Amino acid sequence: MEMSDIQAQASLVLWAAFAVAFVFGVVAQRTHFCTMGAISDVVNMGDWTRLRMWGMAAGVAMLGFYGMAALGWIDPTQTIYSGSRVLWLSALVGGALFGFGMVLASGCGSKTLVRIGAGNLKSLVVFFVMGLAAYATLSGVTAVLRNQTIDQVVLHLDTSSALPLWLAGLWGAPGAALGLAGLVGVALIAWALGSRDFRSSLDNPLAGIGIGATVVALWWVTGVLAFVPEHPETLEAVFLTTDTGVMESLTFTAPMAYALEWLIFFSDASQVLTLGVVTVVGVVLGSLAYALLSRGFHWEGFRGSQDTALHLVGAVCMGVGGVTAMGCTIGQGLSGLSTLSLGSLIAVAGIGLGAVGALRFQMWLIERG
Repeated sequence: MEMSDIQAQASLVLWAAFAVAFVFGVVAQRTHFCTMGAISDVVNMGDWTRLRMWGMAAGVAMLGFYGMAALGWIDPTQTIYSGSRVLWLSALVGGALFGFGMVLASGCGSKTLVRIGAGNLKSLVVFFVMGLAAYATLSGVTAVLRNQTIDQVVLHLDTSSALPLWLAGLWGAPGAALGLAGLVGVALIAWALGSRDFRSSLDNPLAGIGIGATVVALWWVTGVLAFVPEHPETLEAVFLTTDTGVMESLTFTAPMAYALEWLIFFSDASQVLTLGVVTVVGVVLGSLAYALLSRGFHWEGFRGSQDTALHLVGAVCMGVGGVTAMGCTIGQGLSGLSTLSLGSLIAVAGIGLGAVGALRFQMWLIERG
């Protein structure tokens, strides 16, 4: 394969990733898919409908990921979620910080991008602050603090931290991985569809299937379309355009930092457009397209100084927490959970705990007057 072929393939990967992210933006805007909103509905109103959306999306993503692995299309070990090192404390603390922040900022990273597309100026501010905080936690002052503290607490496993792969290795039966993922995935989908209220609106299963399918689609894009067995310069296998060097699916905290970096250093010849950057742009434009077509686009700003302060603090918490936990509600949540990674399970638990804590904090602010 010549370098010109590699460049053409990389461009195809980026366009495919953009298309997947665009669809994500459309579906999320139409169905009001929101992890923070789902947790808030449960805590404040006892309504599980939007959490069932999320559960169905996770189930679809699991079935798709391990289904492709069983067909031999992708290698399930080639993700950041499936390594043998589990930074469990980073996942827990970072997840809790992210969960707390997403409540204060009125939504997680993906919801922030979706709201930008619909004209929310508050979310635009959150994007810049979150991206800056994420960048600092990737390679700046908070990165040093992270590396020297909680990242030192590591659980070393003898095998992959993805539970289906661990089970398959333990039993010596590759089919066990698909079996466990299939069992959990089908159970989540059945739990979602078991509610009459959930089935009463087409948007609910549309969100579950649509969002889950975009996660699967991007796994295919990076695991199949982006995979080059032998790069002509390095003679090694590579995954084109990915930021981690392995397969990736949707995630939004670190990509926000990469998007800011790309904008700031655009004229630098060393800057290369990556999958994370185009997915950030794709979600915003997908949301914008649906908002304009449905006449749902409207400008929205901050209500006052307290509203501004809470969003700024929330954005910082999400940027720092998302990088520390190695993902957000979509990254560690749907993409990570699709692999049934132990680290992802811990991060999602942390996000949930942090979100509940922030909702209690908001109630305290309201009662305080």
